Amino acid sequence: MHPHLFRHTRAMHLYQTGMPLSYIKDFLGHASVNTTDIYASADTSMLKAALEKTYVNNDVPQATPDWQDNEELLLHLCGLK
Repeated sequence: MHPHLFRHTRAMHLYQTGMPLSYIKDFLGHASVNTTDIYASADTSMLKAALEKTYVNNDVPQATPDWQDNEELLLHLCGLK
């Protein structure tokens, strides 16, 4: 453990809550946002949230797979017929 780890962790928590990097740059006292960009690595929850924002309507029904109601095709795909 070193003091810089606490600094990095705090920066990541701010970034994960949606704070812009330019604000984090000022908070950390960096001269350039390029230095702050080192802290910016998206975790899976951030990626998921970003992807969910791209959907126009999350209630779109998913298409039923062709094999789901077709026992003959399912047997063929499994090599059983």
